[in-house]
Amino acid sequence: MSSTGTMLGIAVPAAVLGAAGFGLASAVQQRATKQVPTSRTLDPRLLWDLVRKPVWLLSIGTVLAGLSLQMVALAFGPLVLVQPLLVTSVLFGAVFAAGMAHRRLDRVLVLGALAVMAGLAAFLLLARPVGEGTGFTGATDVRPLAVALALVVLACVLTANRFPGEVRVLALALATGVLYGVTAGLIKVVAEQLRHGGIAEPFTHPTLYVVCALGPVGFLLSQNTFQQGRFISPALAVITAADPLVGMAIGVSWLGERVETAPGAVAGQVLAGLVLMAGIWVLTHRGEHLRRAIEEGAG
Repeated sequence: MSSTGTMLGIAVPAAVLGAAGFGLASAVQQRATKQVPTSRTLDPRLLWDLVRKPVWLLSIGTVLAGLSLQMVALAFGPLVLVQPLLVTSVLFGAVFAAGMAHRRLDRVLVLGALAVMAGLAAFLLLARPVGEGTGFTGATDVRPLAVALALVVLACVLTANRFPGEVRVLALALATGVLYGVTAGLIKVVAEQLRHGGIAEPFTHPTLYVVCALGPVGFLLSQNTFQQGRFISPALAVITAADPLVGMAIGVSWLGERVETAPGAVAGQVLAGLVLMAGIWVLTHRGEHLRRAIEEGAG
């Protein structure tokens, strides 16, 4: 087998298994959040309640296994191949959640999940982000994007506290995805500092401490999201979509990375974005319809 075949033979299974791990962990965490008292947004008592659930603790191990498989996939395969494969966690999450709830997998939700996967995968493949930029420097003006992302998260939290139902779930999911994307982007900055300056270099910059602060906040928001949503597909789709898109924006804005800007590629990216948004719309409206049907049946 050629070296390329060997790389793909390792990267593809590792990425798919990593996506399955993320999907399983999300389904388990959503189920566990339903078994503890409902908490307000960003209330740390939710984590205190969850940590006493053995199945929830096992899901953390599943997340770590998924991350390890993701690292293996990225070590042997290109980002433009691995990242779209990881998007399949949306479908895996829907399948696992339906199985745990002993209900049939809704076909419309599956179609919505497939649209999200196809749209995001196509967008990433067409954008083709490359890491050959200038890298992060002290001269980089991080304020415009940082302020914009902070305002998005703040608006999402305020919206979640004001509106019920799927609006609240999507707002929490978007805030989670943004924080995940920012954390991933900043981790890359820390890695660059470590690679160029040695093991002590990251501790002399604020980036590492921002990561340590944002990471737990994003994770807590994800548990709020899973607790509020009856169906996992809409929330997981938004989180999965926002994470790499925000990470790409950070790469371009802060790290000097580049994306494909040829007219044909841009047109394809716009079309892929429309497919992605259509998939999220289908998931949201179908989830709300099923939620009402379940509540009316219970009443």
